Amino acid sequence: MTTTTLPAADDRIARLSTASVRKVLEPEELFDWESLGDGQVVGDDLLTTAGLDLELSAETRARLSREEVAAMLEMGVHFEAVLNSGFALQIAESHDLTDPRITYMLHEIAEETRHQRAFIRLVDLLEPRAVNPLVGGILERLMQWQIRRFIHMPGFLLVLVLAGEEIPDLLQKIAAEHPDTDPLLAAVNRYHRQEESRHLSFAKSTLPELYGRAGRLQRLRIRYLAPIIIRGLFEMFVHPGVYSAVGLPAWKTWRRVNRTPQRRAIRYHATRNILRTLLDAGVFTRGRVPRGWRRLCAVDRFGDPVWPELSLPVAV
Repeated sequence: MTTTTLPAADDRIARLSTASVRKVLEPEELFDWESLGDGQVVGDDLLTTAGLDLELSAETRARLSREEVAAMLEMGVHFEAVLNSGFALQIAESHDLTDPRITYMLHEIAEETRHQRAFIRLVDLLEPRAVNPLVGGILERLMQWQIRRFIHMPGFLLVLVLAGEEIPDLLQKIAAEHPDTDPLLAAVNRYHRQEESRHLSFAKSTLPELYGRAGRLQRLRIRYLAPIIIRGLFEMFVHPGVYSAVGLPAWKTWRRVNRTPQRRAIRYHATRNILRTLLDAGVFTRGRVPRGWRRLCAVDRFGDPVWPELSLPVAV
C-alpha cells in the first residue's frame, strides 16, 4: 500500500479545514441579541478620546462609545467583503479545485460572512448616527478603484488581509478583557477572535508561496504602498464623523486622537505582528526593513522596537 505525504503547508491547511468543520458557529443562535445595554458599551479608558483631557458628560461618553464600536464594525464588514472577493476570484481562476487551499478559502468565506452578519446585527442595535465624511468623495472613489486592482494581486492582498486581521484582533482582545465592556459585545469579540486565529494561520502559511510568485509590481506595492494603506486603515477604523456625531470637531479631534500614546501603542503592537510575519516569510530581511514599514511600526531597520515603548490599555 502506498501513502501520499502532503507538503507541510498543505498538511497545515488541511488541518485548518478540519477545525472549521468541527466548529460551525452561527451567530444568530449563539447570542442573546436583546441583551445589549442602552448605555455605554466600552469603558472610558477604551474610548479613542482617552488622554485628550476632554470633559464629556456621561451621556456623551455613552453615545461616543456606541458610535466608535459601530464604526469599527462597519469597517470590518467592508474589509471582510474585500477578502471574500479576493478569495472568490482565486477560486474562480483556479485550475486545481482539489487544492486544500481552495477548500479552506471556502471555509474562510463562510466564516467571514457569519462574522459580517454578527457585526451588522450589532450595528443595528447600536443605532449609530455618524456619517463618514469620506463617503461619496474623491478619496472613497479612489480607494474603490484601488480595491478592484488589489483583488487581482493575491500576494499584496494577503498583506492587507494580515492588517485587517491583526488590528481588529488586538482591538477586540483589549475590549473583551476589559471589565467595563458590555457582555454581549465582549462575547461577540471572543467569538470573532476564535475563528480569526485560523484565518491568520492560513495567511501565514500561504504568504511565502504567494510572495514567491509575485511580480515586481506586487513586491514594490508591498514594500512601499502597503504601510501607507495600513496606517490609513488603522486611523479610519474610527472615522472623523464619529466625533461630530457627539458635538466634537470632526477632523481636529480625529487628528488629535491618532497622535495619542494609547492609539499609537495599539498601532505599533498590531503592525509589528504583521512585520514579524513578513520577516519570517522572507519578504523582508532584518537589517533592511523598508523606511515606510519602520515608520508604521516604530521599529529600526532590523525590525526591533525603538525606544520608548508605549503601554497598551490592558496587558496582552
